[in-house]
Amino acid sequence: MDDIVKQALAKWPHVPYCYGWLGLDARGHWYLRDEAVQAAGPLVQSRGSLLRHEKLLEFIGRNYEPDSEGQWFFQNGPQRVYVELENTPWVWRIQPDFSVVSHTGRSTTVTDCLVDGEGRVYLVSPLGVGLVHTLDVLVAAEAVEAGRWLPQEVEAAQLPTRYGFVRSPHARWEASGRPPHRHPSPS
Repeated sequence: MDDIVKQALAKWPHVPYCYGWLGLDARGHWYLRDEAVQAAGPLVQSRGSLLRHEKLLEFIGRNYEPDSEGQWFFQNGPQRVYVELENTPWVWRIQPDFSVVSHTGRSTTVTDCLVDGEGRVYLVSPLGVGLVHTLDVLVAAEAVEAGRWLPQEVEAAQLPTRYGFVRSPHARWEASGRPPHRHPSPS
């Protein structure tokens, strides 16, 4: 987490959390989802405005992490902005040497390879589970053929429970009837 974010949390510890306004699609793109977009449906139906500002994308990437309940968020200064996930919290890009980098630029190592009934490829790493970017599925196949990864079958619907993440913190919050959380006082 950026130092400026830590300072903002210390200065304003009780800023309400934000739900539904930021989405991550299956290709690793971030979307801003205003009230009209949210009212039109979930991320898979109504994406919103594609974020393109390079410095903002880097800032989101550096401050992107899960809470203790598996809900992924971006810490925007004192405000926690929960992310609606189209699929998984990570989207992996596979390099020609089979190294793996997340949509936020973090390098990781592969511990498991999974394939669902629709042919989507997922990789598990110390960072968590992520979907292989559609442009890199052929490189993933080469890694399998080279004996680097042994794919196992998985049901996509079981991924959140199996790997401890929440696809829609907004829907979870609405279903619970609880008001959005506030930050605990910094220690």
